[in-house]
Amino acid sequence: MQITVVGTGYVGLVSGVCLSEKGHNIVCVDNDNDKVKSINNKVSPIYEDGLDELLRKNIGKNLRASTDLYSSITNSEVSLIAVGTPFEKDLIDLSYIRQVSKEIGLALKNKSGYHVVIVKSTVVPGTTDDVVIPLLEKYSEKKAGVDFGVGMNPEFLREGVAVDDFMNPDRIILGGIDKAAHDVMKSLYQVFKGVDVITTSNKTAEMIKYTSNSLLATLISFSNEIGNLCSSLGGIDSVDVMNGVHLDKRVSPILGDGQRIKPGIVSYIEPGCGFGGSCFPKDVKALISHGESKNQSMSLLKSVIEINKKQPKQMIDRLLNHYPNIKGMTISVLGLAFKPGTNDMRESPAIYIVNEIIRLGGVVHAFDPVAELEAKKMFIGENIFYFDSVKSAIKDSSVIMLITSWPEFKNIPKITKNLKDSPLVIDGRRMLSKVDFDRYEGIGV
Repeated sequence: MQITVVGTGYVGLVSGVCLSEKGHNIVCVDNDNDKVKSINNKVSPIYEDGLDELLRKNIGKNLRASTDLYSSITNSEVSLIAVGTPFEKDLIDLSYIRQVSKEIGLALKNKSGYHVVIVKSTVVPGTTDDVVIPLLEKYSEKKAGVDFGVGMNPEFLREGVAVDDFMNPDRIILGGIDKAAHDVMKSLYQVFKGVDVITTSNKTAEMIKYTSNSLLATLISFSNEIGNLCSSLGGIDSVDVMNGVHLDKRVSPILGDGQRIKPGIVSYIEPGCGFGGSCFPKDVKALISHGESKNQSMSLLKSVIEINKKQPKQMIDRLLNHYPNIKGMTISVLGLAFKPGTNDMRESPAIYIVNEIIRLGGVVHAFDPVAELEAKKMFIGENIFYFDSVKSAIKDSSVIMLITSWPEFKNIPKITKNLKDSPLVIDGRRMLSKVDFDRYEGIGV
């Protein structure tokens, strides 16, 4: 199929590149000339594992980038809207959605043949029907469901493994206004075999996305609240507590041959220093705001956000318990991205932690395998220094603070054994064993 993908952020670029790998002809459209040039030169403007390889493989064949939205729409059968929907103050910002809907409508005005517009951006329930469709109809001077189709196809991509998630989906949700739109969307995704497909309304599709992210965020905040209680009570390690919870066969089922399955969801039922990124914080806040606009109390999700907001402070509290005055002290911060596998620092716990160390007069020695450039845009000051390895970052530090669970951090015990003085290790992800260190602090212990 001839497909236009509007927006080249995480969702748009991953979707476009992966659909080209699946055999579709893709034009990725963006109004940023630098991004377009970079993509056409086979260089991804974002870091995502496996993305560069697929980009190099398909660009110039059945994949290209362009700034020309009009011609891209008029020469395609399907368009995917994958622009940003940031949460600003108390509302989701739909300005990009509105602008793109207007421009697509103007292109559809002079386009012959049936075209389906699919919203892939995360938008609150009702947006596709109440915002996108009216704008498309207004500027195209055509009728949705008659002259063109409209659908909503939410993404479930985890940053760091987004390519694998797209190429091997666990579900495909197809919202649409009618059977004709659904049929085109099914044709688009027929290259994905053996995947559960839900065909539903646009509004329900939008709600599925928000509900999925809110559930995972709730599990994380629940785990952190329990972890903080364990820490306050003393004599309890929340990792042991959660391991006991994980063994409930409703959480980790036991097969007929006695083998236990440990599903991925248990990774959300573990203590840590908080969630971040472009999805969980934004989406939960947006759903709270949307619910309250309909006079629906959202007290549980409010608590989820409040717990998460406070969680990075747990790291600083542990630091100050050992060193009430950190002025002039060298402190290693390992991990700056909000999770491993990405350079995305949006709402990363590291932001609060680094800023607070600097505010209190400490000197930060930072290391992250891929997020250094992003960090340099965010942290302005003389008291942060960047290093190119774990070993060099912790060499002269009194304290090691582990923020992101990058796999290479598992080597910290071996590295610290060769240091003259044993540093205090504060483990924000509980990925290290406390018995490997002379001085260890961890979330939930």
